[in-house]
Amino acid sequence: MESKNSMNRRKFIGSAVATAATITVVPRHVLGGSGYVAPSDKITVANIGCGTQGLREMPGLLQNPDIQVVSVCDVNKFTTDYLDWSPEGIRNSMRRTLGDPKWGSNYKGIAGGRDIGKEYVEKYYGKNQPSGSYKGCSSYEDYRELLEKESDVDVVKIMTPDHHHAYLAIAAMKKGKHVVTHKPIANRMSEGRLTIETALKSNVKTHLLAWSDRPEHALILKWIKDGVIGNLKEIHNWSYRPVWEQWPTRPKESKPIPDGFNWELWLGPVPDLPYHPHYTHNRFRGWYDFGGGSVADMGHYSLFPLFQAFGIDIPPVAAKAYGTTHRYVEGNTYKWVENDVGFPYSSLIQIEFPEQKNLPAFDFFWYDGGMKPFIPEELKEDKRDMPNEGMMFVGDKGKILAGFLGQDPEIIPSRLMKAYEGEKELPERERGPRSNTWAAAIKEDKESPGSFKYAGTVTEAINLAAVALRAGKRVEYDSENMKITNDDEANAYLTREYRKGWEL
Repeated sequence: MESKNSMNRRKFIGSAVATAATITVVPRHVLGGSGYVAPSDKITVANIGCGTQGLREMPGLLQNPDIQVVSVCDVNKFTTDYLDWSPEGIRNSMRRTLGDPKWGSNYKGIAGGRDIGKEYVEKYYGKNQPSGSYKGCSSYEDYRELLEKESDVDVVKIMTPDHHHAYLAIAAMKKGKHVVTHKPIANRMSEGRLTIETALKSNVKTHLLAWSDRPEHALILKWIKDGVIGNLKEIHNWSYRPVWEQWPTRPKESKPIPDGFNWELWLGPVPDLPYHPHYTHNRFRGWYDFGGGSVADMGHYSLFPLFQAFGIDIPPVAAKAYGTTHRYVEGNTYKWVENDVGFPYSSLIQIEFPEQKNLPAFDFFWYDGGMKPFIPEELKEDKRDMPNEGMMFVGDKGKILAGFLGQDPEIIPSRLMKAYEGEKELPERERGPRSNTWAAAIKEDKESPGSFKYAGTVTEAINLAAVALRAGKRVEYDSENMKITNDDEANAYLTREYRKGWEL
């Protein structure tokens, strides 16, 4: 049953269309026809985070007829100093979505912040109104205020830096909001577990955006069960990330806080630090405080669907990691950089999994920053190199090579692929905007395939990888008690020190 405020918001949206209909002819997609969804039936969404990724994914919300974006939030009001993979990529996407080839032509840099988010939403909905304008999107600096005031919001979409994910998701679920989040669910083991436990106890739907439909995994698993590579021993996964700046030490100097940027709110649960732009605007992933490194950035995409397809639901028992080392000069001497603040430029991580229901015990290997497995004999036979990104399944009798997400799998060397007489055809993959999956789950009152409830193992594995990097030794993990059993000091990395008032 809708709350009074929810009915008010929905009646406002509906009445705006109805009023327009009495004075002019309105396009069919506004008043009815194929794909038409009554305003009162739309899922209302608050988009938290209007930086690069928040704006990049906005078209999936705006163009979905089942969704109405009613609120945006960001600690940054407006700047043009965001960092991205191209100078015009997001701007051109916004131009296409808005149907305005000149949008943002007055900005010299990459624009973002809650003012841009609000403008984007209202310009998009306005172009479908007879008046050409729309004023129905609220804007907030603090998502805690949004959750208090916007009682009619159905879904909170979390597009903030990683260190806010758990706090915001838990707060939203406690308010009865459905939650959609970018990876990771949390960048600390304790926070990830608490978030998932809250989802299990809540009568809301959740979705981790790293989920995708990957029928390739079913085919790979069939090959393994058919004995093509014998008993599975190892899974290897490698990415060329990071593609952002990161540092092994904190900035020595502080910088003036930009106008319109609430630094304390950006820090959120993290204790006070002097402001520096090296922490913000698409740089946060490289810091242990704020991000999860390359393994959290990309590993969720490759591992979450894989773990589901393979039935990997028993958490890891140990991990060991190696990372790039650094030196600095003091006087005439080179000295070690003692790095406990940032993820390394490149890393190699081994995570040990126990026997699963359908799989023997196996090791998972992660590589990033240009690291990848050496060329196996099977590819040498084919005179091929290892791809820049990929996934490889190693058994005691052979190997399967695939793309980073498991796409285009093949038995190697190629002569074995040609000789294989079993199933080779890939099933059809579900396509379309990512919002279709979670929006349909909410409307149909069913669990999304990307539900937090299915993400426990991948969340623990990726957070354990960060613990192993920081510990500098093999760590043995007791999932039931959420404890590192062979290094008491490493247990500090399972959680964080909290700013007062932000405790979980």
